[in-house]
Amino acid sequence: MTSSTHRFRSWLPRVAAVAAALVGLVNIASALTPNIRWRGHLLLGFEPVEAMRLFHALALPAGMALLLVAPYLAKRRRRAWQAAVGLMLALGAFDLLKGLDFEETLLTWSVAAILLGGRQGFRVRHDAITLRSAVWRVPLLGGAGLALAALAIRVSQGHPSWSSVIGETDDLLRWQSGPIQFHRHLSWIPLGVHLLELGTLAAIAYVIFRPLAAPRSLPSPTAREAAAALVKAHGSDTLSFFKLRADQHYHFSADGQAFVGYRIENGVLLLSGDPVGSAAAVPALLGELKAFAESRGLKLGAVGASERLAGVYEQLGLKTLYLGDEAIIELDRFSLEGRPIRKVRQSVTRLAKAGYTSELRELRDLDAETIAEIEDVLERGRHGAPERGFSMAMDSLTGENGHETLVVLARDEAGRIKGALHFVPCYGRPTMSLSFMRRDPETPNGLTEFMVARAAERLKERGLNEMSLNFAAFAKWIHSPHKRHERVLGKLVALGNPFFQIESLYRFNAKFFPRWEPRYLVYEGPFGLPRAGIAAMWAEGQLPKPTLRRLTTA
Repeated sequence: MTSSTHRFRSWLPRVAAVAAALVGLVNIASALTPNIRWRGHLLLGFEPVEAMRLFHALALPAGMALLLVAPYLAKRRRRAWQAAVGLMLALGAFDLLKGLDFEETLLTWSVAAILLGGRQGFRVRHDAITLRSAVWRVPLLGGAGLALAALAIRVSQGHPSWSSVIGETDDLLRWQSGPIQFHRHLSWIPLGVHLLELGTLAAIAYVIFRPLAAPRSLPSPTAREAAAALVKAHGSDTLSFFKLRADQHYHFSADGQAFVGYRIENGVLLLSGDPVGSAAAVPALLGELKAFAESRGLKLGAVGASERLAGVYEQLGLKTLYLGDEAIIELDRFSLEGRPIRKVRQSVTRLAKAGYTSELRELRDLDAETIAEIEDVLERGRHGAPERGFSMAMDSLTGENGHETLVVLARDEAGRIKGALHFVPCYGRPTMSLSFMRRDPETPNGLTEFMVARAAERLKERGLNEMSLNFAAFAKWIHSPHKRHERVLGKLVALGNPFFQIESLYRFNAKFFPRWEPRYLVYEGPFGLPRAGIAAMWAEGQLPKPTLRRLTTA
């Protein structure tokens, strides 16, 4: 599918929504105004005046229904498209039969024809309407709304006859004045009935046009085993192992040769890094995933995507934005010798003289007491802040695949664990990726540098070539901007350092002279960047996610 086709399909639903609302307003106005006299006389030769009145009456609710459907057209709902086309075809006929309103018919049927031609732009699927869903919910909602309106009128008037209550309710629901007069403290009743009517209609529209629900349950043990097998066979990317977090959903390619880890945030199906699997299966998987998200009313996005897949995303009509750089230490080149790295060397020397030592251990070899001591350090190292991470960190030290990970431990002179680095493997290449980096808050400054330097030495001794240290957001804009706007953006990013430690993290990584590899944020649509950006910050824990409980306690 070409990029021009993607653009056409992206703006068509919004244009269709505006056009449908315009058609609805035109038809409402036409239904509320008298017919052109000569057309009415001409029409009387074909149908009785009672039929003309009937079609006038039908045109008003049909026009209002079209207004109700219009917002769901903008959301690409397939059922809304079907309803809009049906309403427009009926409205065009009503316009002819109520007063030979050729202009309204031409406008209405022209928009219907455009919608029919652009049917492929409305791909959001829906839960089936069954006896367990809308078939009983719609009558129940409508009946409840009518009952509440009638009850309010009856109670407010001292229990009048039901015939007068039903008549007054009918008049108010048609936005007309009825025979009952509401005085003083009861003057709100008509407005209340109107609001109740609108609320009921909105609830019915939600039931009918709600999209197909995305999976809510986390992957089964079988799916987790399949994902772990693909990571072990193809997980050479430094972020691949992090897809084995317990809080990620999975979507596998049709042939089972590739998968993605994702989370749904802010209406975005947000991928964690790149897909994992056979290179030949990845483009088809992303295409399937795009259709999967679209059919559920979601936008597709990714955080931590690599540069090599940018072209594939662009072919799918998605956009990429530079997000930052991953710092990768090349272990065969790393050394504490030389003037440029003297500050790290001084920290290592000072901590060693203070009695601190380091050791590299496989997590599977540690006893329960040692693991509990490490987890205590990890907990205290957070300073009470919530746990962060989604695409570039694990959710726990001891998960289902934690036995394949390594830890570098820093012990004080008494042998107590005071700091820990947690590393996960990159299969198919001699590389490890840092997951956790924490120290006891009461330890001396420089302990983190001590642990990183010792980790580089220990991993090199183990025969590894690279160590993925950390991710520095917008690092290029801070350390090597090429254009004026990048310099400006770098200064703006630095302003957020007190809240997100952006510049601090870059400067820490830069101490070890790493190789910088760019990572990207992938988003969909011309206005999708803020939406995907918020989704990414929620998923990574960089921005508190508002909840009803938080709002009520604020």
